[in-house]
Amino acid sequence: MSLYEKLVAMNDRCVQDGMDNQVLDNESRFYGGVADPASGVAWPSHGGTPMVMALWASALAGKDSRFYREPELLRRLELGARYMLRFQHADGTISPPWTNMHSPPDTAFVVSGLAQVYELLAADGWEPARQAADDIRLFLERTIPALLTGGCHTPNHRWVLTAALGFMYTLTGRPELKERAEAWLAEGIDCTGDGEWTERSNGIYNAVSDIVLIYAAERLGKPELLEPVRRNLRMMAYMIHPDGEVVTDYSGRQDYGSKYGMGAYFLAAGLMASLDGDPLFAAIARLAGEALEHPGWLPNNALLGLLLHPELRDCPVPPSELPDEYRVVVNGGFPRGRYLGGMEAAGHGGKIYHSRLHPDFGAPVARHRSGPTSATVMTETNSFFALRHGAAKLLAVQVAASFEPGFVKLKRLEELESGGYRLSATEKKGYYGPVAARHLPESAGGPVSPWYLLPHHLREATHEQRHEVEVELTETGQGWRIRVRCGLPDILMTQISFVFGAEGALTGEGLADAADGTQFWREGTVRLAAGEDWIELDGGAREHRARTLNNASYPADCRTLLVNVLTPYDTTFEIRLSGNGRHDGRREE
Repeated sequence: MSLYEKLVAMNDRCVQDGMDNQVLDNESRFYGGVADPASGVAWPSHGGTPMVMALWASALAGKDSRFYREPELLRRLELGARYMLRFQHADGTISPPWTNMHSPPDTAFVVSGLAQVYELLAADGWEPARQAADDIRLFLERTIPALLTGGCHTPNHRWVLTAALGFMYTLTGRPELKERAEAWLAEGIDCTGDGEWTERSNGIYNAVSDIVLIYAAERLGKPELLEPVRRNLRMMAYMIHPDGEVVTDYSGRQDYGSKYGMGAYFLAAGLMASLDGDPLFAAIARLAGEALEHPGWLPNNALLGLLLHPELRDCPVPPSELPDEYRVVVNGGFPRGRYLGGMEAAGHGGKIYHSRLHPDFGAPVARHRSGPTSATVMTETNSFFALRHGAAKLLAVQVAASFEPGFVKLKRLEELESGGYRLSATEKKGYYGPVAARHLPESAGGPVSPWYLLPHHLREATHEQRHEVEVELTETGQGWRIRVRCGLPDILMTQISFVFGAEGALTGEGLADAADGTQFWREGTVRLAAGEDWIELDGGAREHRARTLNNASYPADCRTLLVNVLTPYDTTFEIRLSGNGRHDGRREE
């Protein structure tokens, strides 16, 4: 079965599910919408009713679907379109089911998807579908005021809005839409030379930025917007575990530490493979296609993309093999310190509302792969190391301390001549003197002086303390060596944690129950075995009894080992892998 045939069959199943969940009670406020199976409520967002409308339109216009030009399905599409018009606010926006009420960016997600649905129906030319197409176009045109004036929350929202503006510019020819898109693009593209987007989200938002910039490049006549897409796709070739799962161990968004396949990259990789004739992009598209379990949320619907771009059904570019033997450092040469040094001059004072500044953007990440073994060395996240060996998974190694308190985010990565890495972080914390009399507000001399009215930023810092942690990671013939040290002479409680996947069995003589999902590792050797694969560690210590430290929590659905040490400490852990743990991967510069 070809990928196209797989998608058609998959889409047909989803079509029926959508019909089964459509609200057909004409007295319901959600009449015509498709109820979310989890909540029972119909939503007008890009994963709700509009997504299902795209599935239905693909079936109605796809000659290979068993629902091709099915009158009952067309009636359902018409009801869905009318639902969207009713749930569109007077300002042109929609409100998704989570937090973003009257949201221009969430509206833009829907626009870029329904614009493709409209184009598909218009190109098909089936006269009975004209009413549904006209209602969809009316919805799209009503979004124009919001697209021309609306703002965003997150970095990727800018490019989602830009793509939507491009679609509407194509549809209406109104020059102000292109001018608004140019205003967003004037902010510059947030992608490092190695292909990392601001949000470091390999599971979700990389693919979002990639596909919407492809749309924007096409609709606005700006092929230069494809260059960061190329860089990100090349980076993603090194962000895939042996089982096809995406590396999410360091994400800055909600995919952090969660399981994602490459499916969301199918359309972007396929389009770029066709455009560039690049075998690597074709290989990513092939893997992504194999990973697809659903046609996709808007505006990244794979079948809709194939129907609008039939040349992708049989990509003429022979795919290469994806790399499975390598050692690479992503963002190793990115001048992150220089950019961070300019933050004060930006004038925002380190504050941003309803979003994050993402100072972790461009932080270095090392990836090692040798056949079934995959390792990640990370900075600027709660975990600094993750390792997968076949079915055995060491999901995270973390250091938590009572200094801040919480997990220590290692900020610097240095490559060692031995081929290993030195990671380090310095935390600072002090105390603050009285506000000088000349800076005191009038309320300080009144009957009540609220703490929140005092200019705390003008206090003089005193007794500043420093907490410095250093980690060395070295690949050995049998696995890895991890050395963690801190020379602070004062007593500071520290907890080094090893988070294993729930698969398999964890054994060791030096284990003792701590809290739910956690055990103290006091001494000796421990082993996680899953099938024929295992990860074995030597080390362990218990110099204090704390089950957890403030602001450090561990996943209940994993197996976490806690090594409790007191400063100063210099602790080494040896990791051995089944099959001798050989790592003979060639280095790629």
